[in-house]
Amino acid sequence: MDKLNAMVVLLKVVEAGTLSAAAKQMDVPLATVSRRIAELEAHLKTRMLNRSSRHLSLTEAGRLYVEACRRILEQVEEADRAAMGVHRDPKGRLTITAPIVFGRLHMMPIIAGFLEQYPDIDVKLILADRLLDLLESDVDVALRIGDLGESSLIASNVGSMRRVTCASPSYLAAHGRPRQPEDLQNHVCVTFDNLASPEAWRFSARGGDIVVPVHSRLTVTTAEAAIAGAVAGLGLTRLLHYQIAEAQRAGQIEIVLEDHELAAWPVSLVYAGQQMLPRKLRAFLDFAAPRLRERLREETATFATGPRSAT
Repeated sequence: MDKLNAMVVLLKVVEAGTLSAAAKQMDVPLATVSRRIAELEAHLKTRMLNRSSRHLSLTEAGRLYVEACRRILEQVEEADRAAMGVHRDPKGRLTITAPIVFGRLHMMPIIAGFLEQYPDIDVKLILADRLLDLLESDVDVALRIGDLGESSLIASNVGSMRRVTCASPSYLAAHGRPRQPEDLQNHVCVTFDNLASPEAWRFSARGGDIVVPVHSRLTVTTAEAAIAGAVAGLGLTRLLHYQIAEAQRAGQIEIVLEDHELAAWPVSLVYAGQQMLPRKLRAFLDFAAPRLRERLREETATFATGPRSAT
């Protein structure tokens, strides 16, 4: 069996929607298309397609295999062009993931400029406040905030991010402003559970980090919900500085306990190590990294000189 040919046929069937439409587009007999799919499924010992009289859909195994096929065939085409000395513009589909608020504020403007410059590249942007496995999720590059630890992934640093504690002016006026982390025992909190525990928060102190018990009256799963809760006066919250920048500029949020902030987290573009990076990925890294560094540098400067908590 010619595996590459079978991959091409499978992709064409998925794109066309039916076996007969794919056969017509490729100008081959329907029996040939049907046989190629049957041979592939027999080789893989699993079904790729759910078939009905009017509709085809991918099985879960088929969906994963099709994503892998797209990547493999793009790499083959890229290798062919490189061997022939053909230097065409990068093309293909690029899948990117980023945290929800960061994606809206920073990634979207950069992606818009990237798509304008590279008309042959399509982008799928997955916004999620959880870490996605790059290989399992078929992600080309991820924007990660935090220490990466031991990993086979390659990281390109584009800045850093403060972890801040904040609340609305109305909440602070009603309940007082904490001066030390231990003061949180007299307060209630709104916890974004992807960033902190709803039972205890960590702070920096002279003798090292300390862990302070907190009472989380509200625990949420997105940063935007935590911001909304804090703005509504429901309690103190802990977030990354870019997440509260808009609310802080609007005077809806004030930062407290600045002297006890933990060390800033690195912000990185992360991707799988490969001997030969796909040109679409290299193009995005070269385009996005300097622009992200500049945006984060400007935001950090604005944040540092913007409204601050009272002393």
